[in-house]
Amino acid sequence: MAIGTVAAFWAVSFLFVLTPGADWAYAIAAGLRHRTVVPAVGGLLTGHVAMTVVVAAGVASLVARSPLVLTALTAVGAAYLVWLGIAMLANPVALPQAGAEQASESWVRQAVKGLGISGLNPKVFLLFLALLPQFTDAGARWPLALQIVLLGLVHTASCAVVYTGVGTGARVVLRARPAAARVVTWVSGAAMIVIGVVLLFERVAG
Repeated sequence: MAIGTVAAFWAVSFLFVLTPGADWAYAIAAGLRHRTVVPAVGGLLTGHVAMTVVVAAGVASLVARSPLVLTALTAVGAAYLVWLGIAMLANPVALPQAGAEQASESWVRQAVKGLGISGLNPKVFLLFLALLPQFTDAGARWPLALQIVLLGLVHTASCAVVYTGVGTGARVVLRARPAAARVVTWVSGAAMIVIGVVLLFERVAG
């Protein structure tokens, strides 16, 4: 693939990554709740890689052409986001006092949550379906599937940098501000609920 094509894709993709959404909300929550954001962000990135593989395999186009399957995917993803949002509202973060660390979820559980948020998010699915093929070249030496995988990995690398920065930044900035941290947790939880409801409404209305 031409370097210029990859660079153009990165510029467009990075703008999407910088747009706050469910991934941002989870990264912030992980930063406030846990010692490290690596497991949570790793789960989010795994979801993006999985979506890339789905698009590259051609499965995405089949799902997109089936309203029933896409509606079911949206419903599952929306319900998951709403469930996580409610959990965050019910259990706002409690920052450690006097240097003590709060009990943390296992790394596996954090990663699985992240995977569910990005992997079940139909917005990510539709974004990849619409965006990735636009930057491929049918006349290139690389197969289209391999081109899509490369572009997906470029997008995922941007996600890694931004989500890690967002989560770590939230922890560093808000660690000494318990009241602000609780507000941010409530806002993040509410954002997940709103995003889930909007996703489902858009799909049903459409």
